Amino acid sequence: MKQTQARLVSSTQLKNGMALARWSNQEDRIEKIHSSHHTLSVYLNGAENSLRRQGSQTIASKTSNSMCLMPANLVTDWDVHGPVSLLHFYFSDTHLSQLIEQVWDKDGRSVQLDEIDFAQDALLTQLFCTTLGQSNWQDPLDQLALDSATQTALIHTLRHYSQRRLPTLRPTGGLPAWQLKRVVEFIEHHLSQPLTLADMANVTGLSDYHFARMFKQATGYPPHRYVLRRRLTRARHLLAETSQNMTEIALRCGFGSSSHFSKRFRAETGVSPTEYRTQQRR
Repeated sequence: MKQTQARLVSSTQLKNGMALARWSNQEDRIEKIHSSHHTLSVYLNGAENSLRRQGSQTIASKTSNSMCLMPANLVTDWDVHGPVSLLHFYFSDTHLSQLIEQVWDKDGRSVQLDEIDFAQDALLTQLFCTTLGQSNWQDPLDQLALDSATQTALIHTLRHYSQRRLPTLRPTGGLPAWQLKRVVEFIEHHLSQPLTLADMANVTGLSDYHFARMFKQATGYPPHRYVLRRRLTRARHLLAETSQNMTEIALRCGFGSSSHFSKRFRAETGVSPTEYRTQQRR
């Protein structure tokens, strides 16, 4: 984002050149801003403090949370007259084309996105304000959640905000038993390491999207939730059965630090790792 007083709060590069960025702004007049990539923008709060100018007209949001979609090379002008916080998701035609071919098995060329100003979209608001907005983008543990959320956002955008008429995706069957067994063994052997959706999908030879859907059908959990559960199960075993310290357990279970391990453990179990160990040894 150029020609603006906006402050970049955080950013991260995703796979294949996609990116996320969190921005904040207060008082600003933004002139003729444009990008070579598509931008899906969701206001985390303060959307009512932002106006888009189109000639002598202005477009405003009536709520605090709204979404905008700016196709590549679209030139826009904005006024900001109060605090805003927004999350941008950047992607290209290549990402959309690849997804159409993988998910719908259709020709992915000639994708044209709609230009959207301050729409209300419950799914995107939920994805951006919770999964994406609350994840630690620099933490390898959250990469699975980021992969899943951004893929969902792209599929939703293609179905609802493009000129392509793509059918609703219906649940299919789960992974065959032999594939599920192979993936589960792969996860167990790599719990101490960062895992991505692509890592697990490669074990089955499926695309990321089809793997994630079929894995959830087979296990009842999306991949990122399943992996977190397995990490915490291993952690509970180590806390109860060994004398390893918190840092050692955190690393063996794939958490980047003992503090992050403690935070995740308490969030899922309601007690700290130390409290859990004490309870198990009474």
